[in-house]
Amino acid sequence: MKKKYLVRDIIIAIIVLIGDQLLKVWIQGTQLGVHGQTLVEQKLIPGVISLTKLHNDGAAWSVMSGRMWFFYVVSAIAIIVLVYIYRQTYGHRWFNISLALMIAGTLGNLIDRVRQGFVVDMFDLQFINFPIFNIADVALTVGVIGLFIGILTDREMQ
Repeated sequence: MKKKYLVRDIIIAIIVLIGDQLLKVWIQGTQLGVHGQTLVEQKLIPGVISLTKLHNDGAAWSVMSGRMWFFYVVSAIAIIVLVYIYRQTYGHRWFNISLALMIAGTLGNLIDRVRQGFVVDMFDLQFINFPIFNIADVALTVGVIGLFIGILTDREMQ
């Protein structure tokens, strides 16, 4: 087992996790969000994406709002399963990088839930009705897409 791949994947996960947490801390300190009936947002690309602070105690679109115990259990199980799959697929670049992203994303949102009782979301797509999301959510999504690409392109895994 070549440790250089493990080091690469740990560095990727740490960068994503630190970036996610730093942006969430910064967003928490802003005036962005809903204040009474007024939405305060910062447009990044008008008509495309803006920053809007949202405290989400559920999943996407606030599904299962307030059921923190469920998210704690699911996150813990997900991390265990992702680490197990990582070990089983070690040396397969697409899988390992994708799994590192998914682990970092799961940890990023779990840290928020444990520390604050909600997840801090901030990216608001203006051109589509889509949940406000964060870096951890992006890492999870990119990780899932990477796994599909890995499954489709890795002859040894088929």
